[in-house]
Amino acid sequence: MDINPTSFPETLKAWRKTKRFSQLDLAMEADVSSRHISFLETGRAKPSREMIGRLGEAMQLPLSARNQMLAHAGFAPRYSARQWDDAALEPMRAAVDYMLARHAPYPALTIDGLWRVLKMNEPARTLFGIINVQEGDSLLDLMLGDVLPAMIDNWSEVAYHSAQRLRTESVAQGGVSELDRAANLLALVPQPDELPMQPVVPTRFRIGDRRLSLFTTLAQFGTPEDLTLDDLKIEFYFPADGETAEALKAMSGV
Repeated sequence: MDINPTSFPETLKAWRKTKRFSQLDLAMEADVSSRHISFLETGRAKPSREMIGRLGEAMQLPLSARNQMLAHAGFAPRYSARQWDDAALEPMRAAVDYMLARHAPYPALTIDGLWRVLKMNEPARTLFGIINVQEGDSLLDLMLGDVLPAMIDNWSEVAYHSAQRLRTESVAQGGVSELDRAANLLALVPQPDELPMQPVVPTRFRIGDRRLSLFTTLAQFGTPEDLTLDDLKIEFYFPADGETAEALKAMSGV
């Protein structure tokens, strides 16, 4: 469920429960008394901006949640939400472009908090271009459609683990309806048979006569103070076998 209360006491209590903190746990993490936490949640005490910052850090809240707490306490939001093409984000865009380019001949892309594609490197454009995925498109729509599942030999495994990831990301953000809906629909896919445990679960694409087995790693900015950067993830695709590595190199003309 989305966390969408209208007052600071409700917001604090909702996030504390979402993060599974007792009042005592939160008090210890924020270095305040549990009595003060109780007073904040009942409205008997009013928070300062500094206190809201400490509570946000203690619970490791997303920046949007910290803005929400500030607004409900009567303060101006601290964290901006710049557009990706904003001039202030130029160094970050350059860093992302550098990582995407350096990852070739393997695919890589960036997505926002709702899994919309912001940028792809050329190998990703080649791979996903086969199913007409472009920058600005939604990976959620792609997974919930008919085309992608038909191209993945181990779709039941991929759907299962994607649903788990979506739920984890939604909980971390206090509940995101778009992520929850996608997770619930993917959970309807029959679960995979019991298989030997692997180090990672690859995605096994079937493209004509070609088979590509890929696994992913994720990267994020370490110290974001902008909502756009806080949501952004970079997905790097790596070959899970030598045949895939050679195929990706051939597709990229290497």
